[in-house]
Amino acid sequence: MISNFVKRNPLGNRVSYKWLVLFAVSIGLFTSVFDNGSVNVALPSIARHFNTDLPTTQWVVIGYGLTIAALLLPMGRLSDILGRKKIYLIGFIVFSIGGLLAAISINIELLIGAKILQGVGSAMTQGTSMAMVISAFGDKDRGKALGLTMSVVGIGAVAGPAIGGFLVDYLGWKSVLYATAILGIVSLITAMLILDTARSGGGDGTNDYFDWLGATFSSATLISLLLAMTFGSRYGWDSLFVITAFGIFISSIGLFIWWELRVRSPMLDLRLFGKVLFATGVSASWLSFLGSQPVRFLMPFYLQFVLGFSPSTVGWIIVPSAFCMVIAGPVSGRLSDRYGWRLFNVGGMLVAATGLLILVNLDTKGPLIIVLAGMVTQTLGSGAFWPSNNSAILSVISPSSYGVIASFTNLVRNSGNVVGIAVSTAVVTGTMGSLGHPPTLSAINEVSSAPILGAFTLGLRNTFLVCMGLTLIAASASLVGTSKKS
Repeated sequence: MISNFVKRNPLGNRVSYKWLVLFAVSIGLFTSVFDNGSVNVALPSIARHFNTDLPTTQWVVIGYGLTIAALLLPMGRLSDILGRKKIYLIGFIVFSIGGLLAAISINIELLIGAKILQGVGSAMTQGTSMAMVISAFGDKDRGKALGLTMSVVGIGAVAGPAIGGFLVDYLGWKSVLYATAILGIVSLITAMLILDTARSGGGDGTNDYFDWLGATFSSATLISLLLAMTFGSRYGWDSLFVITAFGIFISSIGLFIWWELRVRSPMLDLRLFGKVLFATGVSASWLSFLGSQPVRFLMPFYLQFVLGFSPSTVGWIIVPSAFCMVIAGPVSGRLSDRYGWRLFNVGGMLVAATGLLILVNLDTKGPLIIVLAGMVTQTLGSGAFWPSNNSAILSVISPSSYGVIASFTNLVRNSGNVVGIAVSTAVVTGTMGSLGHPPTLSAINEVSSAPILGAFTLGLRNTFLVCMGLTLIAASASLVGTSKKS
C-alpha cells in the first residue's frame, strides 16, 4: 500500500502523506459533487423514459438529498468512534452499489430507492473526507486544506452539469449513473491504497458511546425542516402537509436540544455554542449559504427566459464565477492561516454583498456585463469566506471530534442551500402574485409575456436585496466572532 511505502521511505514524511491524502479525498469529493450535478441534468430524460411527471421524478434527487442530510451527523460521529478510513471505505462501497442499482432500475420506484441507498454512502463519505484532510494537514495548514477542498468542490460543480449533459445527449441517462458508480469505485480503490488507518483519525476508543436517541432526533429535525421548506412553495405554506412538517421540526429540535444537554456523550456537543467563535462562525456560515444559493438557483431562469440565452450558453456564462470559486478558496485558505480569519471572514462577506448589490440592478434588457460582474464578485467573496470561516470553527474543536463537526458544517451548508431556495422562491413568486400574475416559477418559460418576465425580474431584485441583507448580517457576526481571535 502507498501509505505503508510513505512510512518506510525516509523522504516520505508527514508532508508527503498529507498531499497523498488530499489527492485521494479530492477524487471522492469530486465524485460526490459530480453525482449531484449530473443527475439533475438527467431528470427530464428519466421522466420521459419511465413516463412519469417531473415532480415524481424529482424524488430521485430529493430522496438522495434528504438521506444525506439525515445521516451526516450520525455518520460523522460514527467515524469518530469506529475510524474515519473504515467509514469512508464502506461509504464508497455503498455509494457504488447504489449507483449500479440505479443504472439498472426497471421502474422509477426502484431508481428512487437506489439513490436513497447511494445517499447513505454519500453521507458516510462527505464529512469523513474533510476530517481526514484536516487531520493530515494539521492546525497550522488547516485553512490551506479547506481551501483546496473547496476548489475541488468548485470543479465538480462545473463538471457535473457539463459532463452529465454530454453523457445524456450522446449515451443516455443511464450513462450518468454508471459514470458515478465507476467514479465511486475509483475513489474506493484510491482510498484503500493511500489512506493510513491510524493517521486518518477516529477509532481510538477514548469515547465510543453512540447517541442513538440523539441521532433519531437530529434526523427527524432535518428531514421535517427540509421537507417543509422544499414543498412550502409547491403546496402552499398553509397546507396541512407543510404545517405538520413544521410542527414535527419544532418538536424534534426541542427534544434534540433537551436530550443533547443531558446525555453523557452527545451526538453534537451543544455547549460548543457557548464559545463565541464557534456560534458566530456557524451562524455566519448558514447565512452565507442562505444568501448565495438564490444566485445559483435563479440566475439560469433569468439568463434563459428573460435575456433569451440558450441553455448551453447559460452554462458558459456561469463558468467564470465557478472558476472564481476554484481560485478564491485555496488563496483565502492559505492566507488565513498566515494573517488570521477576520480579513477573509468579514471581507469575504462584504465583497459578496457588493456582488449582490450589483445584481439588484438587473432588468429585462440588462447588459450581460452586469450579470457577470455581479456573479463573479459575489462568488469571489463567498469563496474567500468559506475556507477561512470553517477553519475558525474547527479551531475550537478537539481533533477527536473532527468527523462529527466536519459533518455538521456540511449540514449547515445543505440546510442553508435548501432554505435559501425556499426563501428566494417565496419572494419571487410573492412579487409576481402581488402584480396579478401566477405566483409560480413554472410561469417563467419560453412563451412568457413581457409583463410576467418584468414581474419575475422585479422579484429577482427583491430577492437579491434580501440576500444582501443576510450577507451583511453574516459579516457582522464574523466581526464579532473574530474580534478577539485574529
